[in-house]
Amino acid sequence: MAAKYVGGCEHVKVSADAEPYDNHECHCNVCKDVTGQQSTHCAFFRYADVTVDHSDRMKRMPYNKDNPDGPLELCVCAECGSPLMVDDKQRRIRVEVPNLMGFDDANFPKVTYHAFWDETKGYPKPDDGLPVYDGLKPDFVWPEPA
Repeated sequence: MAAKYVGGCEHVKVSADAEPYDNHECHCNVCKDVTGQQSTHCAFFRYADVTVDHSDRMKRMPYNKDNPDGPLELCVCAECGSPLMVDDKQRRIRVEVPNLMGFDDANFPKVTYHAFWDETKGYPKPDDGLPVYDGLKPDFVWPEPA
């Protein structure tokens, strides 16, 4: 039986059967730098809910170039360079950006809020009816490490 969410590339498959732990539209500068998008649909999964079929074929690099020793790593395919996921060295979450990581974005639940927006971004505050926060939503709690 196929997993509910499947992405990756022809060399490395990434999948999850569980629903995202957190699902938001991110406006942070790190996501902007990494994705080239003004805002990014980020689906946080609990670490153990995401499986990778050939993790030995992944190349890891710091997610935040200004904090290279930080907890998040961008994982790309070592063969074709496709982005696969953002991995948490503390084993709390794995992040998927559906439209860039080989997933069907339409298959994901709609985002529930906007994160890391601030008025210095140079564009209007989102007005789609979703809550807008200057960080993760106030009741967000990091999951326990796997």
